[in-house]
Amino acid sequence: MAQGKVVSGKEVAQHNSRESCWIIVHGKVYDVTDFLDDHPGGSKIILKYAGKDATAEYDPIHPPDAIETHLPKEKHLGAVDPDTVLKVEVKVTDQEKARLERMANRPPLSEILNLHDFEAIAREVMPEKAWAYYSSAAEDEITNRENHSAYHRIWWRPRILRDVTNVDFATKILGYDTKLPLYISATALGKLGHPDGELNLTRAAAKHGIIQMIPTLASCSFDEIVDNAKPGQVQFLQLYVNKEREITKKFVQHAEKRGIKALFITVDAPQLGRREKDMRQKFDAEDPAEVTENKQQDKVDRSQGAARAISSFIDPGLDWKDIPWFQSITKMPLILKGVQCWEDALQAYDAGLAGVVLSNHGGRQLDFSRSGVEVLTEVTRELGKQRGLKFPNEKFQLFVDGGVRRANDVLKAVALGATAVGVGRPFLYAFSSYGFEGVDHALDILEDEFEMNMRLLGARNLKEIIPAMVDASSLHSHVVAVPGDRLYDSNYEGMQHARLREVKSKI
Repeated sequence: MAQGKVVSGKEVAQHNSRESCWIIVHGKVYDVTDFLDDHPGGSKIILKYAGKDATAEYDPIHPPDAIETHLPKEKHLGAVDPDTVLKVEVKVTDQEKARLERMANRPPLSEILNLHDFEAIAREVMPEKAWAYYSSAAEDEITNRENHSAYHRIWWRPRILRDVTNVDFATKILGYDTKLPLYISATALGKLGHPDGELNLTRAAAKHGIIQMIPTLASCSFDEIVDNAKPGQVQFLQLYVNKEREITKKFVQHAEKRGIKALFITVDAPQLGRREKDMRQKFDAEDPAEVTENKQQDKVDRSQGAARAISSFIDPGLDWKDIPWFQSITKMPLILKGVQCWEDALQAYDAGLAGVVLSNHGGRQLDFSRSGVEVLTEVTRELGKQRGLKFPNEKFQLFVDGGVRRANDVLKAVALGATAVGVGRPFLYAFSSYGFEGVDHALDILEDEFEMNMRLLGARNLKEIIPAMVDASSLHSHVVAVPGDRLYDSNYEGMQHARLREVKSKI
């Protein structure tokens, strides 16, 4: 950036066209003219703020350093004189007024009894774009729903007449203490749901003694999230691998220096899945005529919504042969996140990794991929047969994520050999509807559910939650009848068809 240079808002305002487009973000001026057609979110949203302060639109869907990192230094024009900035007039639409009224009418937290309730309220009070991004999944969303319904094909075989006056559901994840057998899984763009974004999760994790996995694509900066942790608070990092390996190396080594305890490398996203709810939002935000007319000159892929706008750097060339390189740049334990069959879990074990997350990315990547909990049963069976491993296993830990809404679900995964379970969307819905207090209450609910379920199972600690306690014989049958989950089903928003544009009557 031009050192010490101060640009007047009046000068910025003159650069308000496709030919010369300047914007202000966090009090700094940037020339984004050459970037317009390369912006993953399309040029229109930038042109809307040409010559103006774009911070409010920029913040929720970009990591804070995105513009500094991706825009050449010569395009950083200097600081803006704040007294001269042209303010963007924010018009509150009738739709937004109605949303704010719904926000004011939320029930008190004492009436939120389970994680489904947070989702129901979030759906009503979140901005539509944010809800579409958080809730969307791949294609027909079969896997998204299967992640949850798979747990309904696992039944308990509880034990009786055991002294369960005191039950203990604390455990260790990769050698680190946690008060619950779950961790907060990495989810992108926290500020879409709440101004404090991922910091809501950091603070709640500290209060409840559980581990937060920091996402690469957080709305808050990595250092801000680490700075907000309490002394001694354990945090993991989820990593999307950059095509520019030097950027990845720098990030990983910086994370290790800041005290991050484990690295979860995402391996199920060489390309983004088609998340059509999110895509439909993207089209709705554009003028359809402009999208059509500009087809030839505008090479931007508008079809991926918020997801596309943040992930174009991810390397589709990531390969098993890269694993030794990761092992050479860090001493942190390495876990592959997004393993979906026993063969890859076995290869990860043989490569000397610390574990795998059996996950299909919350149903957001390949539709008709199986649930993590189903894959768990084949991984424990085959690694037992072929390498003599028993699970849970301290040296090679298995994690599952996707579809969890109850402590009951978590305990089923633990019974089948998981060390712990990742929970993502429910905590997003909790802070989108109630902020930090929402996540705090969600964890209180889960703690109560763990205590009750452990007593009813006749298990005094997690070591007593064993495979013999579950009947998973129907887990691999995808057409078996299961009891409907009315709470989950009522929150699920069905897929929409394309629709005719509204025709206004001439009468």
